[in-house]
Amino acid sequence: MSSGAVREEDTFDVTRVATWLRGQVGDDLAAQLEGDPQVRQFEGGASNLTYELRWPTRALVLRRPPHGALGGSAHNMHREHDLQAALGRAFPHVPGMVALCTDESVLGCDFYVMDKVEGTVPGKDLPQGVTLDPEQARALSDNALATPVELHEVDVSAVPDPAALDRGEGYVRRQVESWIKRFHAAATDDVPDFAEVIDWVTEHQPADRPHALIHNDFRLDNLVLDADDPTRVVGVLDWELATVGDPLMDLGAALAYWTRADDDATSLSLRLQPTHLPGMLTRAEIVERYCAARGLEVSDRDLTFYEAFGHFRLAGIAQQIYQRYRAGKTTNPRFAVFGPMVTHLETRCRSLIG
Repeated sequence: MSSGAVREEDTFDVTRVATWLRGQVGDDLAAQLEGDPQVRQFEGGASNLTYELRWPTRALVLRRPPHGALGGSAHNMHREHDLQAALGRAFPHVPGMVALCTDESVLGCDFYVMDKVEGTVPGKDLPQGVTLDPEQARALSDNALATPVELHEVDVSAVPDPAALDRGEGYVRRQVESWIKRFHAAATDDVPDFAEVIDWVTEHQPADRPHALIHNDFRLDNLVLDADDPTRVVGVLDWELATVGDPLMDLGAALAYWTRADDDATSLSLRLQPTHLPGMLTRAEIVERYCAARGLEVSDRDLTFYEAFGHFRLAGIAQQIYQRYRAGKTTNPRFAVFGPMVTHLETRCRSLIG
């Protein structure tokens, strides 16, 4: 994930944050955080805002909600911080937490600071200077797939208050109802209404699978790759949507991002990660290998539901961001294409459900 100068709308009082942070950490770390850090903004995220804070001998990362956020678990910094702090003991790919701030006088919102996981983060394309031959691309996609398999085997008691994360049976139903409401709430007059898709996913919901800890936004640009071996995963980022639920919903969400070289031209123009590279696993191979690794048998009809709902959910996420862009709550030019993306995802959904 590349970084650049902080957008004017996303600036903050660096001195105030640095002063607060030194008061939250031990003396050894505080000594490395003297003065104001250099601040750069990561460009890849489309929801919460993420910044690198770099001092001469230490780099940290700050996460905060976007301006105009409407709340909810996606922008709950306290929840995201606490989940990662606990999960780090059971899942080695989580960044270390440094400090959580709930005093709005510092930044105007809750935020947290974490260790920077050093490595490379792929965006739409691989980072400059990184190349993968087909064998390496296959290894990366194999290792990427192994990461949610590992996560879904974690004992959910490892996270804080697992009962609060796991609301019991009905996870699929609650997700369907919730994303339908979110999509309608964010609808603008220049995107489809998804009526056919909404009817289909409502009528074809499978029964919940045994619940697991799920990331809920698993994709390549949320992975940190080893700088010396970009086929190896060393970190998993963006835990804002993580919860306990049906793990096949996590898989379906990941498939929605997995654009292949033989997909249509519009899909390729809108892709968000470099899964089009020669050697990358196909979506069918991902499903087959995931189910084999976890010993699952899933009907074709249920697999269609998980993939179609993953696309609808992605459309809902994109539409929420596009609505903020249309309303002028963010001026990031990357978000202008999210409207056409939503329109194309409706077409993808209809092709899946036949």
